[in-house]
Amino acid sequence: MGVFSAMNVAATGMTAQQLRMDIISENIANANTTRTEDGTPYRRKTVVFAERDLTSFDNILSGYMHQYKPNGVKATQVVRDMSDLRLVYEPDNPDANEDGYVEYPNVDTVTEMTNLIDSSRAYEASVTSFNASKSLAMKGLELFG
Repeated sequence: MGVFSAMNVAATGMTAQQLRMDIISENIANANTTRTEDGTPYRRKTVVFAERDLTSFDNILSGYMHQYKPNGVKATQVVRDMSDLRLVYEPDNPDANEDGYVEYPNVDTVTEMTNLIDSSRAYEASVTSFNASKSLAMKGLELFG
Protein backbone atom coordinates (compact mmCIF):
# COMPACT_ATOMS: atom_id res chain seq x y z
CA MET A 1 0.00 0.00 0.00
CA GLY A 2 1.36 3.39 -0.96
CA VAL A 3 1.62 6.43 1.26
CA PHE A 4 -1.19 8.22 -0.53
CA SER A 5 -3.44 5.15 -0.26
CA ALA A 6 -2.82 5.12 3.48
CA MET A 7 -3.73 8.81 3.66
CA ASN A 8 -6.90 8.13 1.69
CA VAL A 9 -7.93 5.28 4.00
CA ALA A 10 -7.33 7.46 7.06
CA ALA A 11 -9.32 10.31 5.49
CA THR A 12 -12.31 8.04 4.85
CA GLY A 13 -12.17 6.97 8.50
CA MET A 14 -12.21 10.60 9.64
CA THR A 15 -15.15 11.39 7.35
CA ALA A 16 -17.13 8.38 8.56
CA GLN A 17 -16.51 9.13 12.23
CA GLN A 18 -17.44 12.79 11.70
CA LEU A 19 -20.84 11.69 10.37
CA ARG A 20 -21.22 9.31 13.32
CA MET A 21 -20.45 12.14 15.77
CA ASP A 22 -22.98 14.38 14.00
CA ILE A 23 -25.69 11.71 14.33
CA ILE A 24 -24.83 11.10 18.00
CA SER A 25 -25.03 14.86 18.62
CA GLU A 26 -28.45 14.93 16.94
CA ASN A 27 -29.58 12.07 19.21
CA ILE A 28 -28.44 13.91 22.34
CA ALA A 29 -30.03 17.17 21.20
CA ASN A 30 -33.37 15.40 20.66
CA ALA A 31 -33.34 13.26 23.82
CA ASN A 32 -36.48 15.01 25.06
CA THR A 33 -38.24 15.71 21.76
CA THR A 34 -41.72 14.27 22.13
CA ARG A 35 -43.08 15.59 18.85
CA THR A 36 -41.29 15.80 15.51
CA GLU A 37 -42.65 17.22 12.25
CA ASP A 38 -44.63 14.03 11.63
CA GLY A 39 -46.15 14.19 15.13
CA THR A 40 -44.28 11.24 16.61
CA PRO A 41 -41.48 11.21 19.19
CA TYR A 42 -37.89 11.42 17.94
CA ARG A 43 -36.25 8.04 17.37
CA ARG A 44 -32.56 7.39 17.95
CA LYS A 45 -30.42 7.07 14.82
CA THR A 46 -27.31 5.01 14.16
CA VAL A 47 -24.84 4.91 11.28
CA VAL A 48 -24.03 1.74 9.35
CA PHE A 49 -20.49 1.47 7.95
CA ALA A 50 -19.09 -0.74 5.21
CA GLU A 51 -15.81 -1.07 3.37
CA ARG A 52 -15.64 1.29 0.43
CA ASP A 53 -15.38 -0.40 -3.00
CA LEU A 54 -15.28 -3.87 -1.52
CA THR A 55 -13.11 -6.41 -3.33
CA SER A 56 -15.20 -9.52 -3.96
CA PHE A 57 -14.45 -12.60 -1.91
CA ASP A 58 -14.33 -14.67 -5.12
CA ASN A 59 -11.40 -12.60 -6.42
CA ILE A 60 -9.53 -13.04 -3.15
CA LEU A 61 -10.09 -16.82 -3.23
CA SER A 62 -8.99 -16.95 -6.86
CA GLY A 63 -5.55 -15.67 -5.92
CA TYR A 64 -5.95 -11.98 -6.65
CA MET A 65 -5.00 -10.96 -3.14
CA HIS A 66 -1.88 -9.25 -4.46
CA GLN A 67 -4.18 -6.85 -6.34
CA TYR A 68 -6.20 -6.01 -3.22
CA LYS A 69 -6.01 -2.38 -2.27
CA PRO A 70 -7.62 -1.15 0.92
CA ASN A 71 -10.13 1.52 0.08
CA GLY A 72 -11.31 2.74 3.46
CA VAL A 73 -14.75 2.97 4.95
CA LYS A 74 -18.04 4.59 3.98
CA ALA A 75 -21.33 5.22 5.70
CA THR A 76 -23.95 3.20 3.85
CA GLN A 77 -27.02 4.40 5.72
CA VAL A 78 -28.42 6.14 8.75
CA VAL A 79 -30.92 3.83 10.47
CA ARG A 80 -33.68 4.68 12.94
CA ASP A 81 -33.67 2.57 16.11
CA MET A 82 -37.19 1.16 16.35
CA SER A 83 -36.84 -0.11 19.94
CA ASP A 84 -39.48 0.83 22.51
CA LEU A 85 -39.93 4.45 23.48
CA ARG A 86 -39.79 5.54 27.13
CA LEU A 87 -43.17 6.07 28.76
CA VAL A 88 -43.27 8.76 31.46
CA TYR A 89 -46.36 9.59 33.48
CA GLU A 90 -47.04 13.31 32.89
CA PRO A 91 -50.81 13.85 32.70
CA ASP A 92 -50.41 17.64 32.35
CA ASN A 93 -48.17 17.38 29.27
CA PRO A 94 -49.98 18.26 26.01
CA ASP A 95 -48.38 15.19 24.37
CA ALA A 96 -49.78 12.78 27.01
CA ASN A 97 -52.02 9.96 25.84
CA GLU A 98 -55.42 9.22 27.37
CA ASP A 99 -53.73 7.37 30.27
CA GLY A 100 -51.49 10.36 31.06
CA TYR A 101 -48.27 8.87 29.66
CA VAL A 102 -45.90 10.71 27.34
CA GLU A 103 -43.74 8.81 24.86
CA TYR A 104 -40.16 10.05 25.08
CA PRO A 105 -37.40 9.18 22.59
CA ASN A 106 -35.45 5.94 22.95
CA VAL A 107 -32.24 7.94 23.49
CA ASP A 108 -30.06 7.04 26.47
CA THR A 109 -27.65 9.92 27.08
CA VAL A 110 -25.07 7.66 28.79
CA THR A 111 -25.01 5.32 25.79
CA GLU A 112 -24.75 8.26 23.40
CA MET A 113 -21.87 9.80 25.36
CA THR A 114 -20.07 6.43 25.40
CA ASN A 115 -20.55 6.15 21.63
CA LEU A 116 -19.33 9.73 21.23
CA ILE A 117 -16.12 8.92 23.12
CA ASP A 118 -15.66 5.78 20.99
CA SER A 119 -16.18 7.75 17.79
CA SER A 120 -13.85 10.51 18.95
CA ARG A 121 -11.10 7.97 19.68
CA ALA A 122 -11.57 6.34 16.29
CA TYR A 123 -11.32 9.78 14.67
CA GLU A 124 -8.12 10.49 16.63
CA ALA A 125 -6.68 7.14 15.50
CA SER A 126 -7.37 8.06 11.88
CA VAL A 127 -5.72 11.46 12.40
CA THR A 128 -2.67 9.75 13.91
CA SER A 129 -2.51 7.35 10.96
CA PHE A 130 -2.84 10.21 8.48
CA ASN A 131 -0.10 12.21 10.21
CA ALA A 132 2.22 9.17 10.28
CA SER A 133 1.71 8.69 6.53
CA LYS A 134 2.31 12.38 5.93
CA SER A 135 5.48 12.27 8.01
CA LEU A 136 6.69 9.26 6.05
CA ALA A 137 6.09 11.08 2.77
CA MET A 138 7.97 14.15 4.06
CA LYS A 139 10.94 12.03 5.12
CA GLY A 140 10.99 10.46 1.65
CA LEU A 141 11.08 13.90 0.07
CA GLU A 142 13.91 14.98 2.38
CA LEU A 143 15.97 11.98 1.32
CA PHE A 144 15.60 12.77 -2.36
CA GLY A 145 15.57 16.58 -2.01
